[in-house]
Amino acid sequence: MRYQFQLQVSPEQAAVKEKLWKAVSKKADIPLSEISHIEILKRSIDARQKTIKVNLKLEVYVNEAFQENKIEISDYQDVSDKEEVIIVGAGPAGLFAALKCIESGLKPVIVERGKDVRTRRRDLKALNIQHIVNEDSNYCFGEGGAGTYSDGKLYTRSKKRGDVDRILKLLVAFGATPEIMVEAHPHIGTNKLPAIIADIREKIISCGGDVLFNTRLTDIIIIDNEVAGIKTLKGETIKARKLILATGHSARDIFELLHSKNIKIEAKPFALGVRVEHPQELIDKIQYKCETRGDYLPPSPYSIVKQINGRGMYSFCMCPGGIIAPCATAPGEVVTNGWSPSKRDQPTANSGIVVELRLSDFPGSQVNPLAAMEFQKQIEQKSWAEAGKTQRVPAQRLVDFTNGKLSQNLPVTSYKPGVTSVELESVFPNFIHKTLQAGFKEFDKSMRGFLTNEAIVHAPESRTSSPVRIPRDPYTFEHVQIKGLYPCGEGAGYAGGIVSAAIDGEKCAEKCAKSIKA
Repeated sequence: MRYQFQLQVSPEQAAVKEKLWKAVSKKADIPLSEISHIEILKRSIDARQKTIKVNLKLEVYVNEAFQENKIEISDYQDVSDKEEVIIVGAGPAGLFAALKCIESGLKPVIVERGKDVRTRRRDLKALNIQHIVNEDSNYCFGEGGAGTYSDGKLYTRSKKRGDVDRILKLLVAFGATPEIMVEAHPHIGTNKLPAIIADIREKIISCGGDVLFNTRLTDIIIIDNEVAGIKTLKGETIKARKLILATGHSARDIFELLHSKNIKIEAKPFALGVRVEHPQELIDKIQYKCETRGDYLPPSPYSIVKQINGRGMYSFCMCPGGIIAPCATAPGEVVTNGWSPSKRDQPTANSGIVVELRLSDFPGSQVNPLAAMEFQKQIEQKSWAEAGKTQRVPAQRLVDFTNGKLSQNLPVTSYKPGVTSVELESVFPNFIHKTLQAGFKEFDKSMRGFLTNEAIVHAPESRTSSPVRIPRDPYTFEHVQIKGLYPCGEGAGYAGGIVSAAIDGEKCAEKCAKSIKA
């Protein structure tokens, strides 16, 4: 017999099997000798009170043997001789679109400007150590997309967009830990994602799909407002009547290509700010309200949202036990992002702290769909110039930042290319700078101790989402002008993270298949 129920226990009880079983026996009034297995279905930490509790959803097996229901990869069909669908981009949207194409009896041809997930590491090393930016292979471009080397967070609020559990189960089938099905805020870790991404690629190829690395899209062939294929930088022409465009939020050349061909795109609001790094121990003290978190609690995250003079300011992509990474995609700019390894065992915590931007903040956005992108680019280029024209970023101690004071010295941070002391008022427009200054003081009211000169502000955090939307029909998912063109994922403005991008990739592939078979 099986029972499901909710239980709130101490972190130690949640972590130590014998103590959890005793707590369950007492709560459910079941003799310990009759419990054969306890399966944790969901787990979350409640740190709102001084005494921290762990919330568990459990399935208890009473006098019944437990048989593990292992998640396995589906039996995908061979599509080597089926109709081809071009997918531009091998991020989560592109990869999951390819899997769904195979399920639907179509042959995916993935065109990826960057390198495979393993080879890509050499370019990341060159970026971190030698400050060399490879425009096609970096933290944003390459197999797996921006998420592969930027943490692997799987939490999404996009429950209404699709089946989140299906995406998580597929990731588990391809090698992710089953814990991602349990945790309230699942996370794979940058160190573990590459193997999973490589396994997905191998499955696509084994089923007859093609994956073309180092292949940059330079033109879309359109005849009578219908897709007929693409051209690449190598001079190749790939013909197909369906194109899923899953290029990510940083593919500025794609936005420029569409605009030059008079294919409708729109400026889109996004958020921009800084990435702040604290000692993880300090964040633990604030969040857990204790001197040390002990052996049974994970490094604490945080999430804050404030309204500052009618404008939203919030934490974004918070990385406990994490590292700040250089995410420029072209020479002459600097960009920050954050990631955590699977164990989240680094001594620092970092988070993007960003300000809500509106279309009215971008001069000319009513007539120029690239206005928000140009605004974003200008801040990244200005930051590069102010920090010394390398991959070093301008930085300030947090209290100094709020007081408008140049920091006389800066510690070594987790950002490997290094930091340069700059008064960040010279980087940001006045309305962003003033909002951040006031907002950090409000943050400290919610998290006493957050506002400290132990924290270092790195600028800019600018790639929170796409600054462009590629409009599509809400039913067919095709572009509003071009038949056979399916704008997809983060870059098109329809997703915001690994899971939501994967869901959108699947949906686009489903719509594409439905159109072909109609």
